[in-house]
Amino acid sequence: MTRILIVDDDPDVVEASQLVLEREGFEVDTALSREEGARKVAEAAPDLLILDIMMTQPDDGIAMAQDLRRSGFRNPILMLSSIDKVSGMHFAKDGEVLPVDDFVEKPVKPAVLVEKIKALLKK
Repeated sequence: MTRILIVDDDPDVVEASQLVLEREGFEVDTALSREEGARKVAEAAPDLLILDIMMTQPDDGIAMAQDLRRSGFRNPILMLSSIDKVSGMHFAKDGEVLPVDDFVEKPVKPAVLVEKIKALLKK
């Protein structure tokens, strides 16, 4: 079974995403902070990581993605963000600065989330 870890400080986003993904047959674990997420990645080695950009610190998701890539984590990372709407700033994947595989804007429709995950897992 494919294991997915959701790291987001918004319990509503985590719960909704978890319900959708479990209904699709994925095994889902969650973390509400960068620190908890890093620990769970080390313990469980998820097949895919869903990561929020802004958590306790505005760059927690970015820093976590960078740390994971430097430490050898090669599985797909899907970045969740509402930063475009909040700040007007636009982010795009970048091998060094933002080493993620894809982005999705919050709030994300369940079908879009599942579609993105399935596409990333096929790579």
